[in-house]
Amino acid sequence: MFQVRIHGRGGQGVVTAAELLSVAAFLDGAHAQAFPSFGSERTGAPVVAFCRIDDREIRVREPIVAPDALIIQDPTLLHQVDLFSGLRPGGRVLLNSTRPPAELGLADLDVVTVPATELAREHLGKPLPNAALLGAFAALTGAVTLGSVAAAIRERFTTKPAEANVAAARAAWDLIEEPAHA
Repeated sequence: MFQVRIHGRGGQGVVTAAELLSVAAFLDGAHAQAFPSFGSERTGAPVVAFCRIDDREIRVREPIVAPDALIIQDPTLLHQVDLFSGLRPGGRVLLNSTRPPAELGLADLDVVTVPATELAREHLGKPLPNAALLGAFAALTGAVTLGSVAAAIRERFTTKPAEANVAAARAAWDLIEEPAHA
């Protein structure tokens, strides 16, 4: 089972990201489960959402304490929340940031940064990084395909926002894929 924990702030689409990831996995033929965990339910408060992906039915329902991957939608959480708690050895971390991991004091972890908020502003006109991060996540982990991420986005949103989110996801995918092919 592949387990993902997504950290962000209320209003950034953390819960939607987990739901889209689970739909993408389902579209790829896997079993998937997504659910949120809220503290105080208000815009700007830390939010965590979870997604499990497996080739068999998923029966476990508790929060993910030992993730295989982390998606961090808001870099300001780095110094406020224990984001890396329980991360499995060899676990991947995708961080929404324009700065490289070493500048953030994360050189000792397997962290990949992608400027998801900037990509969202460019394609959507809004600072909602979740779709861009899912595109990057697909490229980084191979847990889902970019095509399934795009299909999940199109299923969830109306035409104009859907295509803008798909464009942001593709742009982030390209940023991760380019170094892999260089």
